[in-house]
Amino acid sequence: MLNPMKVPYITIPAILITAVIIAVTPIQFTPEQDNNPSLAGATGWINSTPMKLEDLRGKIVLVDFWTYTCINWRRTMPYVRDWASKYKDQGLVVIGVHTPEFSFEHELGNITNANREMNITYAVAVDSNYEIWNSFLNNYWPALYLIDGNGKIRYKKFGEGDYQEIEMMIQQLLKELSPKNISLQLTEMKPGGAEAAADWKNVESPENYVGYGQTQGFASPGGIITDEPVKYTLPTELKRNQWALAGEWSFGREKVLLTGKQGKLIYRFHARDLNLIIGPGEKRNPIKFRVTIDGAIPGASHGMDIDEYGNGTITYPRMYQLIRQQGLINDHNFQIEFLTPKVEVYDFTFG
Repeated sequence: MLNPMKVPYITIPAILITAVIIAVTPIQFTPEQDNNPSLAGATGWINSTPMKLEDLRGKIVLVDFWTYTCINWRRTMPYVRDWASKYKDQGLVVIGVHTPEFSFEHELGNITNANREMNITYAVAVDSNYEIWNSFLNNYWPALYLIDGNGKIRYKKFGEGDYQEIEMMIQQLLKELSPKNISLQLTEMKPGGAEAAADWKNVESPENYVGYGQTQGFASPGGIITDEPVKYTLPTELKRNQWALAGEWSFGREKVLLTGKQGKLIYRFHARDLNLIIGPGEKRNPIKFRVTIDGAIPGASHGMDIDEYGNGTITYPRMYQLIRQQGLINDHNFQIEFLTPKVEVYDFTFG
């Protein structure tokens, strides 16, 4: 099965990421294959005092690499959250490692807000310098590592899916510690909202970063002009997976910034869900926006972050779920309009 994940090409700092779809099979490890993972590089901790892997010998440790805007991780998180609670008293310790993708994900306040909104109560190591990431030789979000009671990596999984297999491995490692009181019942979940599983059979729009460093399909006349305010206009027509701007915008490497008083972004997509990573700019004042589909209000197809009329508010930089289509999935023109300058737009994802 194909599982989506993100693969970084490391620069200094290491935050520019591209997305691929790749098939990965969970791997059993022998001790000879283990590197020397460590939590020592954490720049902070949430929900916990600082932890060391050496102090967790005799426990089973699940290390979950995440970044709070990643939709692929977001759809795995309900299972990790459930396992943390379900097996806590049987010897499982869950540690989320937040390693940032975008520049704003380095900010502890943003991470803390996301942690609270997603009801994450297990320990989170803040890995803003990529030191934990590098110690695990990790390359992906989401990435899950299971460490046995002797401190050896026994299993890892990149991407979404295989939840029953992961849980069975947790149970197996817990039984190695003690055969007593280990639940054999597997978690059955149907998460909702942004955590719901993607409708893969209808996803024909790939993730698309809008900064000039990686974007594809930009269709405004004149093309991309980098790092300066430019007045863009909409083309007469968009093909699937093309997008365009209207108003005065500035293209940066990881984002586009609205420099005019108002602006629009349109995107022709084919998927059940459309998500957009957006932020309110440096002043962090709330910014209102309005979404339409093919020029009409979204109605029943609105996402969790807008109402049926398409109205929403940016409170801090994060992923906003804007569209969840109902019924038959077809190509549509998504439009988002901002009436306040300085909004920042980063990335489209679909599901």
